[in-house]
Amino acid sequence: MSLFNRRTAMAALGLTASLVFAPLTASASDDPIHLIVPYGGGGLIDGLVREMAETMTAELGQPVVVENKPGSNGIVGAAYVAAAKPDGLTYLVGATGPLSLNVLLRKNLPFSMDSFEPVGTMFSGPLTITLPTKMGVDSIEGLKAWGQSGKPLRYAMLGPGSVTHLFGMVLQDVLGTELVPVAYKANPEMIIDQIGGQVELNFSTPISLIKHVESGDLQIIAISTEKRMDKFPNLPTVVELGYPQLVSSFWFGLVAPAGTPQAEKDRVAAALEKAVSVQSLQEKMINAGMTPEVGGPDAMKAQLDWDVDFWGGVVSKNNISLDD
Repeated sequence: MSLFNRRTAMAALGLTASLVFAPLTASASDDPIHLIVPYGGGGLIDGLVREMAETMTAELGQPVVVENKPGSNGIVGAAYVAAAKPDGLTYLVGATGPLSLNVLLRKNLPFSMDSFEPVGTMFSGPLTITLPTKMGVDSIEGLKAWGQSGKPLRYAMLGPGSVTHLFGMVLQDVLGTELVPVAYKANPEMIIDQIGGQVELNFSTPISLIKHVESGDLQIIAISTEKRMDKFPNLPTVVELGYPQLVSSFWFGLVAPAGTPQAEKDRVAAALEKAVSVQSLQEKMINAGMTPEVGGPDAMKAQLDWDVDFWGGVVSKNNISLDD
């Protein structure tokens, strides 16, 4: 055998061996997988996603990095992922506002629901029905009587089209009386004004309100879940109070650009489920007032479909649009 042929044969054997013994979890590419967070860095959500990325890196044998692309209520990050090459290397950490509500409320977006494909769920958070203690109302029935007597019912919300805005529309139907939305940029401002009597209602998460409940300034009369939360076992749910139509939440999950190969989505989905199942991470979610959601593509698709049905119904009924 000539030297050229011998070297060629040995190279071929080496290539075959490398393919045979390559890790089963390895991607067709050794490039990093990018999880795009449509919010700024350093917050609670960013921290939780970065912990998930560490577990996913170990599970996949491939770097998983987190990139923050904030702006325009999540539109910047979502548009970036929608336009990304569908090669299994770019995913959006989607959420109720950046994905579902933007699509439902805005017609002139560079993406639609069809721009993405579901990969898996991460966690969800509840809303509350919170009142000033000095208001003297401690039930949904009492709130209904208050409103129907002609007294004002102003509610704090995080801007037009937010979950808190739309939840107020749902509660308005339940109470049968008008609620007046008052927009704020952040939770602290809403809480200060509610304690001061500028608004009667706040729908923020329990974790952001609990110290004011403990001080006696505010009272949470219900949370928008089906079951009581481990972190807040004394808070009644809207279901047990007889108002299942008020069940709602905000969520976070992973979606891929449309056209991403199924095999790539499947391996990332499996790694995500492993990451969300880590006990220490679940404890952090629970302590932050969140509910861990371990689920793959079907669970993520079900959440998106629910959003279109529930929040889409609220948007349509109240003729809400953010394109004006």
